[in-house]
Amino acid sequence: MNTTNALTWQAFKNSLDQHLDKHLQIEYAAGQFVDPSFHITEIKQAPIVSVDCGGKMNSWTEIIVQLWEPAVKEADRSMKVSKALSIINRVESVLPLNPLATVKLEYGNAQFDARQLYPSAFTADDDTFTVRLTPDVTQCKAEDRGESCGVAPVKTVENRPQVSACQPGTGCC
Repeated sequence: MNTTNALTWQAFKNSLDQHLDKHLQIEYAAGQFVDPSFHITEIKQAPIVSVDCGGKMNSWTEIIVQLWEPAVKEADRSMKVSKALSIINRVESVLPLNPLATVKLEYGNAQFDARQLYPSAFTADDDTFTVRLTPDVTQCKAEDRGESCGVAPVKTVENRPQVSACQPGTGCC
């Protein structure tokens, strides 16, 4: 998880809450938008526990909002922000969601493989509230902490021990 770009569930909901009367638009790639007739089909809360390559345990929670486009587009249907929040409220009445969890939106279509993306920017105009999504990147958590990632360094000629004569076990033979 790229924690520098992570948006909390509460911050995401707060952003939505400021634009209740607008149509919700999702930009999943530059200039590519989820069809306005999309549905929110599921909201998942996923506790993650992992051990990184440096041997450190990590844990966090993700809230994943799954989006789906119907096979037959509904020309007269567009998701309003208020409708999205009503779905969120319905989910939270059954499943309390961690307000500090990282939020992701899950989406895919025939031209875009399904994946989980981070909300990275919000824009609003007269009629629409747009959530721009961005993919995550892989990272080495141990390296990000300034530590070794647990892999022993490879012996090279430069770091072999200096010995006066070549003997078995010294690495010079």
